[in-house]
Amino acid sequence: MSRPLKLTPTETVTIRTSTPEVLEVEATYGPAAKPPPKHFHPDQDERFEVVDGELQVRHGDAEVTLTPGETIEIPRGTVHQMWSPKRDTRVRWETRPRGRTHEWFEAIDSLHAEGRVGSNGMPGPLAFAALLTEFDDVFRLAVGPDRLVRGALKPLGALGRIRGYR
Repeated sequence: MSRPLKLTPTETVTIRTSTPEVLEVEATYGPAAKPPPKHFHPDQDERFEVVDGELQVRHGDAEVTLTPGETIEIPRGTVHQMWSPKRDTRVRWETRPRGRTHEWFEAIDSLHAEGRVGSNGMPGPLAFAALLTEFDDVFRLAVGPDRLVRGALKPLGALGRIRGYR
C-alpha cells in the first residue's frame, strides 16, 4: 500500500493496484463547499463505489447522491464532477485502463509536497496549465470546446514549464 497522494486541499488517493489494465485507489473526499471543475477523461472509464459517507456526482445532465454500497460508472468522454458536500467520504475508485493516471496523481501530489500551491491549496494557473497540457491524455477540463480550451492552455503550459512546473 502506498502513502496517500494529495490531489486537492480536501481530496487524497491511496494507490491499491496499478497495472496497465487498471488503477485501483481508495479516495477520501473531505467536505467541499463547491464542486471541482467539470472534466472528462478521453480514453479511460471510471467506476466509483462509496465505502463511507455521501458522494455528490454530476455526470451529463444528471446529479445523484451516492451512499455506502452504491456505485457509478463514468464512461470515457463523459463530463463529470464529484465531491462530498457534508463530511469525509471514502470511495473505491477504478480507472480502466490505467494510462498515466498514476503519474498524474503523483505530479499533483508533488506540487503540494513542494509547497507550490496557492493560499487556497490549489496549483496556480501556470502550474495547472503545465499539468493539463502534459497530461491531456488523462484529464481535460470541460469549460468550453475541447479544441479551444487545449489551444488556450498550450502557451500557458509552456510558460509554466519555463517557470519550473513539471
